[in-house]
Amino acid sequence: MSQLTDFYSGVSADCEGRTLEEILSYGPKRLEYGHTYIQWLFPLREPSNFNPDAPLLTDEDIQLFRANPLMQENLLRSFRVYLNFLGLEAILETGKVQKASFFEDECRFLFKRANHNWLRITRVLTCLKTIGTPILIDAADAFFECLKKLHEEEGLVSENSFQYWKAAAQGP
Repeated sequence: MSQLTDFYSGVSADCEGRTLEEILSYGPKRLEYGHTYIQWLFPLREPSNFNPDAPLLTDEDIQLFRANPLMQENLLRSFRVYLNFLGLEAILETGKVQKASFFEDECRFLFKRANHNWLRITRVLTCLKTIGTPILIDAADAFFECLKKLHEEEGLVSENSFQYWKAAAQGP
């Protein structure tokens, strides 16, 4: 196993000594202003420009995620925490991601103008599609459909950024 899969299995901490449980307990301010946790929650094959110590998702890691229900569930927990931060909620049983009750009051501003969270959204979609289990693909698809609705029906998110999300949602 790698440091990443050990982290997602709950066996070890990330390179800064944080456990998955600790990161998942972060409040909105810490999620907003922390810049080194997102690469651990949603790893990619490509190096991060913001966190040179972030793990890279390998073929071996992908196979371990696909074979390990605990790691998949932990990734879905990470997904739900990040959705909540954005003011969204996953109802994966129905295949939907939708605005949470507090979206308008607390989170709508995150979608009004480009910010680092838009890059994070691309990362989340790419990670879920790259690992590619059926439930992760369904989660990514539901997230993209919600983003599409915010873009098309509510005029949130620039067309340029939306195109990045669309490409990420199509998968590797």
